[in-house]
Amino acid sequence: MPEKRVAAKPAVKEPVAEQKDGLRRELGVWSAASIVVGTVIGSGIFLVPKTMVLNVGTPAMVLFVWVFGGVLSLCGALTYAELASAMPEAGGEYVFLREAYGPLMAYLYGWMQLWVGKAGSIATLATGFFLYLANFNPALEKVWAVIPLPLGEHGRPLEIHYGQFMAMGVIVVLSAINYLGAKLGAGVQIGVTVVKVTLIVAIIIAGLMGGQGTAANFHTMTPAAGGIAGFFAALVAALWAYDGWNNVSMVSSEITNPQRNIPRALVLGTFAVVTIYVLINCAYFFVLPASTVATTDRVASEMIRHILGNWGAGAVSIAAMISIFAALNGSILSGSRVPYAMAIDGQFFRSIGRVHPRWRTPGASIILLGGWSAILVLSGKYDQLFTYVIFASAIFYALAASSVIVLRFKRPDLERPYRVPGFPYLPIAFIVALVSLIVSTLVKSPRESILGLGIIASGLPLYAYWKRAARREKTSRDT
Repeated sequence: MPEKRVAAKPAVKEPVAEQKDGLRRELGVWSAASIVVGTVIGSGIFLVPKTMVLNVGTPAMVLFVWVFGGVLSLCGALTYAELASAMPEAGGEYVFLREAYGPLMAYLYGWMQLWVGKAGSIATLATGFFLYLANFNPALEKVWAVIPLPLGEHGRPLEIHYGQFMAMGVIVVLSAINYLGAKLGAGVQIGVTVVKVTLIVAIIIAGLMGGQGTAANFHTMTPAAGGIAGFFAALVAALWAYDGWNNVSMVSSEITNPQRNIPRALVLGTFAVVTIYVLINCAYFFVLPASTVATTDRVASEMIRHILGNWGAGAVSIAAMISIFAALNGSILSGSRVPYAMAIDGQFFRSIGRVHPRWRTPGASIILLGGWSAILVLSGKYDQLFTYVIFASAIFYALAASSVIVLRFKRPDLERPYRVPGFPYLPIAFIVALVSLIVSTLVKSPRESILGLGIIASGLPLYAYWKRAARREKTSRDT
């Protein structure tokens, strides 16, 4: 008898999984990878080569620092891959620290991220955006007002530039986009990341194959700080450019199949960024000598100007702004989940933990982070801002990385879909490098470092307040 055929049932679309915290798992592997690549590649690759060569003096040392920082970032990504796949919850490092060290350390991390780490990173990116836009409108760099208080660089009066207001506006616009849905924010992230990676690859090809370079430039040098202090100062700049690979862990509760997609996004995304960074720096120094890189804030534009003239430099500025725009969007998308996670745990205002009933986003947390970041734009120059960010963040990066070791003993029963290779040596290498960086930054930039520590410590009184409030609420429920 002929085989009886059964009509295929129409495919039923699987509903989007909603988490117990009210957020939805609707971000796929491409969204996760675009958060890694799009958030990491921002303004740093276009702006920090000057800082780096002024500290180490030669192209060879600059490239070594980029590779060294990249290896550290890969070690960190592999470590975080185990943690994030085992605990795919909103908040990233906040969750790791809470499980390993308890609520106090998690709270101080969240406090630092809100007021310094993530907000400072967003402010720094927005400042880089206006610096590149000033290529087309130099009036943006003019001083609008001077505040006669020691709030500026090295304790000088604080200068407010016209372009800083434009940078604040960009933060507000992207906060609004992410308020209207994680899927919308992720869609913008994917699109802009694809565009910017394409443009950066074009810049690399132009530099290496444009016919205006010479290998002799790799043997040039410029006066520099040098020594161990110079190396670590350059490493601070490089790690700022690499900063952001951890952001995908903050949106873990909104990623589909997190046990597979988070490790893939972390490892492959970070490796792609390291490759791009090393290649574009090779292009910079192939076209420009060290002395030129040391005197320009817009090294990519200067390189393309040598090859294509002024119109090419303008095109690079547009590419840089697209790159920064994507990094800003990813930072707002991911960073807003940390205050939200704190509020869910009762360690922050309850209103910050609310999910918008229609858009399913932590709307209040997005408004808080975006608003404070916009204010921070007024607080300093680009290099001063990233020193604040890296010092404060490195302390908690080291603690979060060490939690992978602590939890192996504290929570041996924890399901680990992915395990970091080379355990415990690879996490230890990452931690030791970060501790060295913290000490070096404290010595070289004591003012910014002490201010960062002060902001972290300022969270202690409020932690006591939230702890008492939680006890009162529990007592009220029990009675």
